[in-house]
Amino acid sequence: MENRLKGLKKSMDETAFSQLHFTEQHRKEIRTKISETDDSVLLAVMQLLVEEKTGYELVQFLGGRGIRKFEDNEGSLYALLHRLEQNGCLQSSWNEAAVKYYQLNNKGNKLLRKMEKQSSNRRFALKDIVKGGVTSAQE
Repeated sequence: MENRLKGLKKSMDETAFSQLHFTEQHRKEIRTKISETDDSVLLAVMQLLVEEKTGYELVQFLGGRGIRKFEDNEGSLYALLHRLEQNGCLQSSWNEAAVKYYQLNNKGNKLLRKMEKQSSNRRFALKDIVKGGVTSAQE
């Protein structure tokens, strides 16, 4: 888990979630019901690549965000990175130890901003639906 989230998790465990107790079976069922969409995984990868990272570092940081898609399938991460690079969204470089690093370029940063805006709009729509405040397009 990312360091910036550890304090939040601890606080939530001590307050809001102190009365909740999940069995391992409950946890397993929840994990299977919450599927990682391709869009959310791509968004997370691109957010992490704002700063230069290796594929190994990406897997570690994604795991910290609860995304386990690449843990036993690193090849699919490298295929995704290759596609992003071929589409002109990433730049890559090798260091002296023959380790490859990836980072978003200008085109990738523009795409990331667009994806974050779309993701934000979807979250607001979902929030409205959950709260019962759905507004019509005519308002």
